[in-house]
Amino acid sequence: MQSVQHFGLKNHFLLAMPHLEDPNFAGSLSYLCDHDEKGTMGVIVNRPLELTLNALFEQLELDADESPHRHAPVYYGGPTHKDRGFILHRGASDAWDSSIQVADDIALTTSMDILQALANGKGPEQFLVCLGCAGWESGQLEAELKENAWLTVEGRADILFTVPPEQRLGAAAGILGVDLNLMTREAGHS
Repeated sequence: MQSVQHFGLKNHFLLAMPHLEDPNFAGSLSYLCDHDEKGTMGVIVNRPLELTLNALFEQLELDADESPHRHAPVYYGGPTHKDRGFILHRGASDAWDSSIQVADDIALTTSMDILQALANGKGPEQFLVCLGCAGWESGQLEAELKENAWLTVEGRADILFTVPPEQRLGAAAGILGVDLNLMTREAGHS
């Protein structure tokens, strides 16, 4: 009998279980932007780097002296493509050159035009700029879920954009009514 795979994790949070020891993902909350037969892609949303958007603007030689976004943190988005920017934001994807709509009100953009807009004090009001992303090959995430490495819950814009980064993992776990500090590796399988 062949197993049927379901690809419904787009627009979901991926919560690292306390026993997950991979330094790239321990204690992380990821937001999944794409999930299909080819694999899964997302960004870690609770790890601000010691880097502000102003430093990124300077590195990219964007004039941002008047930008109200200069002091926004830049996040570690994951171990893949660490030299690329992934901007998770509220709103539609069709305003930007290279963007995908993840949910009705959340898009992921990778094109330079959104950074230029932010440098000019324009662009989306709510956003997270991430360096790098997280990726799983086809079937890899599903296998890790079976091993109880992760919990999943539908993503929420308020947790992404209004909850402080250090509280996002707990807030996402709260949707499920769980306290990750009380979780163990031994979980039941049905």
